[in-house]
Amino acid sequence: MAENGMKALAEKNHRKAFGLAAKDTSGILSPFIFSRRANGDNDVTIKILYCGICHTDLHTAKNDWKETVYPLVPGHEIAGIVIEAGCNVLKLKIGDTVGVGCLVGACRSCEKCVQHKENYCPKLVFAYNSIDIDGKITYGGYSNIIVVDEHFVVKFPKNFPMDRGAPLLCAGITVYSPMKNFELNQPGKHIGVVGLGGLGHVAVKFGKAFGMKVTVISTSPWKKEEAIKLLGADAFLVSSDAEQIKAAKGTMDGIINTVSAKHSLLPLILLLKSEGKMILVGAPEHPLDLPALPLLLEGKILAGSCIGGMKETQEMIDFAGDHNIAADIELISTDYVNQAMERLAKGDVRYRFVIDVGNTLAEA
Repeated sequence: MAENGMKALAEKNHRKAFGLAAKDTSGILSPFIFSRRANGDNDVTIKILYCGICHTDLHTAKNDWKETVYPLVPGHEIAGIVIEAGCNVLKLKIGDTVGVGCLVGACRSCEKCVQHKENYCPKLVFAYNSIDIDGKITYGGYSNIIVVDEHFVVKFPKNFPMDRGAPLLCAGITVYSPMKNFELNQPGKHIGVVGLGGLGHVAVKFGKAFGMKVTVISTSPWKKEEAIKLLGADAFLVSSDAEQIKAAKGTMDGIINTVSAKHSLLPLILLLKSEGKMILVGAPEHPLDLPALPLLLEGKILAGSCIGGMKETQEMIDFAGDHNIAADIELISTDYVNQAMERLAKGDVRYRFVIDVGNTLAEA
């Protein structure tokens, strides 16, 4: 009887879920059955319809940062529909279309949380590979459902495309936040965007919506046409072309650097005006060389930024809705995810893979 009672209690406090998980450093994803916590008073349960594939998913699946706990269910660009809401939930209701990004928890009381910067809370909880409030490892959006405190859920604007909107929950806020916080969102200013991938192409769209002059800086000359004609950038520089860099020296008020591979910072720093700012949002696996003298002599700033707080994330989604900003995606089925990861490692995606979870994820 006691054993049956404990089993019943366990079933009551958790609900069955299924998804795709990496089981080891190969990073190969395969079917995985697990449990989510039961929907609490402040929680909503979301039926996941779409989930973007972020470069962080790839790094974590392969344990590139030596912090992965297996099995790992990646995914922090989640879009879906609320199917259950706790009794204390105020801003959301069943049937709402919503998104969940990188954060699913924080202490809510520290200095950073009070400032609506939960992304810098020392006790933040990430959507996957983190310790949740029930003491268990969090599992991400490559799955059928997720249970989240409503504070960490954003509501999508009416008629907002969930598939193309999902990547904004990471890629979008990652570039929007530093533009706003470092005053690189002012009409007429000149901003450079380094790297034309999942983050970079969204940064171009936000930059233009802010009324700025936008120059894309890339190692790939063939991306010029798509940067200017498809995304609306004003100019394009090949970072390895010394003459182009020299001609553009000292012309940019700021740079959003999205590159997640090791690269030279010096040519980019030279592009900044005096007291210009370069913000790193990519996370290279290996350290970057930092040339100090060009920073010192002209008061230039090199800073980092990591996603954004929940208030700012909702603001970003609302801004995107008002300006028709969404990611350019390749929608894929769950049985293509491993191939997509291989292509992502090679940079072969324009510009974000999004998994059609709702239509293609089936329980093993």
